[in-house]
Amino acid sequence: MTLPACDTLLLRQDGWLLHVTLNRPEQRNAMSLQMVDELSGVFEALKTADDVRAVVLRGAGGHFCAGGDVRDMAGLRQRLAADPRAAASFNRAFGRMLQMAERTPAALITVLEGAVLGGGFGLACVSDLALSLHDAQFGLPETGLGLIPAQIAPFVLQRIGLTQARRLALFGNRIDGREAKALGLVHSVCDTPAALDAELAAALAQLARCAPAASRRTKQLLHALGPSKLDAVLDQAADWFSDAVQGAEAAEGAAAFIGKRQPAWATRQE
Repeated sequence: MTLPACDTLLLRQDGWLLHVTLNRPEQRNAMSLQMVDELSGVFEALKTADDVRAVVLRGAGGHFCAGGDVRDMAGLRQRLAADPRAAASFNRAFGRMLQMAERTPAALITVLEGAVLGGGFGLACVSDLALSLHDAQFGLPETGLGLIPAQIAPFVLQRIGLTQARRLALFGNRIDGREAKALGLVHSVCDTPAALDAELAAALAQLARCAPAASRRTKQLLHALGPSKLDAVLDQAADWFSDAVQGAEAAEGAAAFIGKRQPAWATRQE
């Protein structure tokens, strides 16, 4: 595979294994538009990379991904005056990347530590195998910021079902790795980074016993049996995200986040 040039990702191919590391550790690997574009480029290249059987996706600096970059959100609001579709296009680009990740022919393994929030939660939901530290923190914080998990929600629903998806998306709960395993979000939970690496090595050893072409075709078959209306759902969700970005709640949510205070709607109910 010819590795694309990236600024926000670290890429390393080791035989049939591709390591992809989200590399914005000072922002807890928050997902910028550039990172979305670079991940999309990697998954596009993987469509024809028969020499790659597995992708290990993880984050640098002890966190997987803390969600979307709030600074990109601020810049997005400024662009709306010139392009009313800017927010929807931005949001839909992330959804397309998730679709590409889910359908990449290689086995996609996520290694989850620290913050696994928003977009990071979405990436965990589209992986074929999710390995987590016990104290990783999972959550969908969007509604607390006056936004909606527009492109993420369908994948969360597929992964853990409607009942638990409603709880996490509507209430913004944080759960740890052990609860994530109980919900079926992750497959294995480890107590230490060393144990996590050992679990990854064991999974790769097991994958090596499976025939490459048969594995790729099996993954294609499984996805062919899934929902067929996802594109339409995500297109509509992008429009709803655009409405949310331009609304008063998103403005208050961003101001509260930057000011490190509670938003107006979170005042105590007596």
